[in-house]
Amino acid sequence: MAEKMETVRLQPMSNDTAPTSPDKDNNTEDYDPHLHRQLEKPTNDLETLVHLLKCSLGTGILAMPQAFARAGLITGIVATVLVGILVTHCLHVLVRSQYAACKKLQVPLLSYPAAAATAFSNGPPSFRNLARPCAVTVDVFLVVYQLGICCVYIVFIADNIKKVCDPHYEMAVEIHMLIILGPLIAFNLIPTLKLLAPFSALANVMTLVGLGIVIYFVVTGQKSTAPLDLWGSAETFPLFFGTILFALTAVGVVIALENNMKTPKSFGRPCGVLNTGMTFIVLLYVAVGALGYVFCVSNCSDSITLDLPKGDPLATAVILMFAIAIFISYGLHCYVPVEVLWKGYLLPWLEETGSNRLRLWEYTLRVALCLLTFILAVTVPRLGLFISLFGALCLSALGICFPAIMEAFLQYPRRPPMLLAKDALIFIIGIIGLLAGTYTALISIVRSFQPTPVLAVEVGPHA
Repeated sequence: MAEKMETVRLQPMSNDTAPTSPDKDNNTEDYDPHLHRQLEKPTNDLETLVHLLKCSLGTGILAMPQAFARAGLITGIVATVLVGILVTHCLHVLVRSQYAACKKLQVPLLSYPAAAATAFSNGPPSFRNLARPCAVTVDVFLVVYQLGICCVYIVFIADNIKKVCDPHYEMAVEIHMLIILGPLIAFNLIPTLKLLAPFSALANVMTLVGLGIVIYFVVTGQKSTAPLDLWGSAETFPLFFGTILFALTAVGVVIALENNMKTPKSFGRPCGVLNTGMTFIVLLYVAVGALGYVFCVSNCSDSITLDLPKGDPLATAVILMFAIAIFISYGLHCYVPVEVLWKGYLLPWLEETGSNRLRLWEYTLRVALCLLTFILAVTVPRLGLFISLFGALCLSALGICFPAIMEAFLQYPRRPPMLLAKDALIFIIGIIGLLAGTYTALISIVRSFQPTPVLAVEVGPHA
């Protein structure tokens, strides 16, 4: 997941520039957006596949053993495959819908918010006035999701540093968060992705090496003797659903990768980049989740790195590698909400007011967002629950609900019954996942702060 943020170019549209359907007299059937894209450095199929694989190796995959502990071994395996199929289909739908929106407007590229607004503008008349609010809503979900990732990363870094430091000097996890706050703010002040690119490459290498070592530990290490839960429970399954969505759904990266391909039509083919990449990703997640769960069973931590042997030099090296890689990824992920809020909202307002301190305002925004994620992380230092919450809340909407709505609306006024039924079913699944996952995660967060009840023991007169 370390590169999702590099791919989302979000600029909300002003009221006078909201997309509208082209004139009915214009023939859009012959317009192919793929042929009109002007790309400086397009990627080939293999490069695109590598980027897709790299973006899925992060905190999400490290949380899979705990997700399996919540779902049960068999349920986790089956549900991961089914959710993977659902997510892959919805990503196909999103890419096709963006292409259809570009075709209607006769433009080569559209951002996710602009494509969603175009779909609403093309939909039933009662929904067309919602085009602008829809674009803003997509922006909000994307910003909340990216800031949620940043909160997850702060908790992850602090938890893993604490594991390394505790044998020498034990401190509260909040103190570790405070220690890394200054470096995080400094790193977040780097203004461009070009300057961040070398750090991103280093983070990817560390993540891949670290993941290989983690798999080595869970395969060869001493496994827990506790009994395995094969089926899980309905009460904790929504937390599993949120985690798997957080791990698998790469909405921003999929759109941008397809947009930057030399041969974009090969992206969505049956044996194309998306299906090939998602198949490998789902199998890898199943393997890490199942092997990690068998390794630690019911005692799975929020991240499998926290369950590695204490004091082992190789385990310590892995923990530090992931902590550094995620630290770097924090700056990359925080770049997206800065771009959205600065270029889409704050900068236009400052230009209207004639402010001449634009750089100061931009740095203030960067520091403010960093402090916001820090405060949220300190307030709720629950890594696994954060992952489930933001996965269920944001990705149920961005990865499932909106693609289904966009596909249905872009077909209007045609109403293919099977397609509408399918999109309605997907939308219902997304809404159920959003509500159940968000509610369960919030309740679990509240319960995690409640003291464990102490059972009273009656003492007899002759004790």
